[in-house]
Amino acid sequence: MAVPESKTELLTAMEKSALALRKKLERIPQDIAFEKRLAGHVAGTQISVANLVSYLIGWGEQVLHWHQQEAAGKEIDFPAPGFKWNELGKLAQKYYADYEHIDAWPQLLIMLENNQRQLNELVNGYSDDALYHQPWYGKWTRGRMIQFNSVSPYKNASGRLNPLLKTLTATA
Repeated sequence: MAVPESKTELLTAMEKSALALRKKLERIPQDIAFEKRLAGHVAGTQISVANLVSYLIGWGEQVLHWHQQEAAGKEIDFPAPGFKWNELGKLAQKYYADYEHIDAWPQLLIMLENNQRQLNELVNGYSDDALYHQPWYGKWTRGRMIQFNSVSPYKNASGRLNPLLKTLTATA
């Protein structure tokens, strides 16, 4: 799918990537979800599928937080307070830690779905012009920043799950 260039295309891409990811996540058994079986976001590390979902929730919450800061008239701290763009691996580890207390796989999946719903509501609250016809952060439009931190990581997560799902299918 091409990079979205309109509100409609962004919403379609968000739904499509979320649905594809959801179908894969539903195939992950609870007893496997918390085992470190995937390459982490920092070279040489391993993460669990639960960590991967935590990462997605973390980024979704970050996007929502940017917009809350903006609505409150505050300067937005990109990408997150205490982090620079060249420290995204450390930020990923923060997101894993933010949700490590949750040990119920279904609860994490519900949190991800709620986050996806909130991101859709966020996008629906803006006009096509506000999303795609003016810069929002540097040269990037608001829609592109939302896409970078929702659609793109969902697709990446989906790809990360493929080898694990093949292993689970082969052993079933």
